[in-house]
This record gives sequence, C-alpha cells and structure tokens, in this order.
Amino acid sequence: MGPVRLEAITWERLGDLLAERLLDLKPDDGSPWPRVAFDGAPAACPGDLAQRVSEALRIRGRSSLVVGAEGFLRPASLRLEYGHQDVDAYYDGWYDTGALWREVFAPLEAGGNGHVLPDLWDPITDRATRSPYVQLPPDGLLLLHGPLLLRHWFPFDLSVHVLLSPGALRRRTPEAEHWTLPAFERYESEADPGATADVLVRADDPRHPAWNG
Repeated sequence: MGPVRLEAITWERLGDLLAERLLDLKPDDGSPWPRVAFDGAPAACPGDLAQRVSEALRIRGRSSLVVGAEGFLRPASLRLEYGHQDVDAYYDGWYDTGALWREVFAPLEAGGNGHVLPDLWDPITDRATRSPYVQLPPDGLLLLHGPLLLRHWFPFDLSVHVLLSPGALRRRTPEAEHWTLPAFERYESEADPGATADVLVRADDPRHPAWNG
C-alpha cells in the first residue's frame, strides 16, 4: 500500500472532491460506463454520500445512476430460512448478487446496452418492485451503495469505503439490528475493505449526516 494522505473535510466538500475525481475515471475493460462502489454498513450511510456525489456530478454536466444494494435483497423466504437473526445468512445470503451481476453490471460491460434495473425486490412488501429499466448514457456513472460490497469481485473502477470504528458502529446501529454487528467484524477481518478501497472515509465525526438524522 502506498502513502496515505489524511485530511479532515466536510461532507459537502467530500462530495465535490469525489465528483471531480470521477470526471476523469475511465474503465480498464473498455466499457463506456464507470462503475463506482460506496461501501459501508447501513449506520455509515454510504447511500447519502453516493447521492451527494451524484448531485455534484449533475452540476458538472455528468450523468450518473445511484443504485442501492438493498433493492436487490433476496425474498424473505430465502433470507430468513435460518431465522431472523442468522449472522452467516446475512453475510452470505441476504443480497442477490446474481441479480446485481445480471441486471446492473452485465449491461454496463463493454458492448453492453446500458439498460440498468435500479431495483428488483421491495423488502417491505416482499414483492418484486417491477421498476422500469433506466438507460445510462455513455460516460454515465453507476454509483452502487450498500454493505459488504467489496467481497464479491464486482467490477468496480473505483471504490469508496465509509468506515466507522467498532464503537461508533455499535452506537449508530439500531439496537434491533445489533445482531448484524458480527457480520461487519467478519467483513473487516476477511475483506479488509479499509485497505482494499481506493478511497477510505473515516466517518466517526459527529457531524456525519448519519448522526444528524
């Protein structure tokens, strides 16, 4: 790992800086659509950062599509097959990675058609969302956010990991979801997202958007 530069920054400025960096991002595989990960536990709100970057890109005249991994949860009958609080099932089986490959990444490969399905499954109704496909224009960016993203070999051209310390993660995770915390400990141990990601954001500061609601 090369030299690491640490910088205190506001969330608004971070969104702008990331957008500026993404303007020149070119996929190595010849695809016209850069694919970017915003990885982090739900308590770290990586989706908020993805939305900030998307807006900053829009102002700069660049199209993007924000997609949440929570829109690709598997049906409850599969997610909860081993109970409502099975850590291994959460880690390995809650998210439909096959659907993400098929409906999000495959259309953005070199020679793809750019038609991306923004979501597939509604966890509230436990039914298919039936959302229409979205046409991402050439040079438009995919901004995929969610937890545990950097362990699936998805073809990201740049990855951002929003990191919470163990204490902050526990404090900011609703008590009813504390059973998921061992999954994030395992993720840190096995995938080491802080070292794997191209950009590491330490989000313990109380001014983080997640802290303010």
